[in-house]
Amino acid sequence: MQHWYHIFPKNTGLSLYAWIAFCLLPFYFIFRSSTVAEIIIGILMIVLFFVTYRLAFIKKGWTVYVSVGIEIAISIGMTLYFGYVYFSLFLAFFIGNIHNRAGFITLYVVHLVTTIAAITLGFSTQGPVLSPQFPFVVLCLIGVILLPFNMYNRNKRENLEGQLEDAQEKIAELLIVEERERIARDLHDTLGQKLSLIGLKSELAGKLIKAKPESAALELRDIHQTARMALKEVRELVADMKGTKLREEIIRVRQLLDAAQIEFHLDGDPVLEDTPLLVENVLGMCVKESITNVVKHSGATECHISIEQSHEEWIVTIQDNGKGVEVSNKLLGNGIIGMKERLEFVNGSLKIISKNGTKLTIRVPRVIQQMEQGEST
Repeated sequence: MQHWYHIFPKNTGLSLYAWIAFCLLPFYFIFRSSTVAEIIIGILMIVLFFVTYRLAFIKKGWTVYVSVGIEIAISIGMTLYFGYVYFSLFLAFFIGNIHNRAGFITLYVVHLVTTIAAITLGFSTQGPVLSPQFPFVVLCLIGVILLPFNMYNRNKRENLEGQLEDAQEKIAELLIVEERERIARDLHDTLGQKLSLIGLKSELAGKLIKAKPESAALELRDIHQTARMALKEVRELVADMKGTKLREEIIRVRQLLDAAQIEFHLDGDPVLEDTPLLVENVLGMCVKESITNVVKHSGATECHISIEQSHEEWIVTIQDNGKGVEVSNKLLGNGIIGMKERLEFVNGSLKIISKNGTKLTIRVPRVIQQMEQGEST
């Protein structure tokens, strides 16, 4: 954090020593003057410039433009009376930090025009001082032209990167909340139901154990089977919570399809490059859900998975040669809804085509979310 008394702005591309040189240089030009009055006036102008320049960084609204106007006037005065043109570089850096586009363009044009006019007039009033500096004056003018745009674009990029990081953090938090809600639903709909069933059957078995031992044994067998199913579902829930990578999920998918005697084909590399863990977890969960639907509902004999990576997006395609999907199927529909909900958190999309089997296309853009907000000084 910078305070009002910090003279040198951060992230300008110049070292501290360069800024110190620019701050001391105007005194050299002033002390070359022959009269005490000019030296006093020059020192006052330098002090006023730096105070106004620093305060401009902590001001907002119209006071910023007033401060810049005072600085431009001082820069013109230093050029015309002392042959010092380099205050214009300080102004170029400051103008590059103006966030408001209209304000930036206005100050840029005013500063450029006044600097060119001051240098032109300065050669007529301070010719002996400016002529030896001609190469440096040209470099200064180039800086006045280019530096504001360089600073403006860099600040804008850094601001967007910061917004993107904030958006990804919010997405991660929302995904955690969504997963908790999904686990709660699964526990209530499946495990809760089975535990209730175990309780009822245990009570029934207790009543039948003396009157009808054979019926009680059947009930106990059902209790044992239901308990095993409940344990399996708990393990699946825990496995979902671990958040495996796509390549690990592909290995499990291959094993599952082999067990179901469905021929498996893979195109593309499941090892994703430069992929956020959040995106890879979502893709892995969607692939797992898709293959589960293929095994349970499709009746397919072949399944193809294609993985594509580009600079713009990740694309995963799952295609089988089964009987096609009916989203009205409650179990299948819930699975697809779950995939869509997960993909929403990474700005992804799911497309389903049911023709000669089922084809699911999952797309996730590289930039998850980019918030563009209007900015003002």
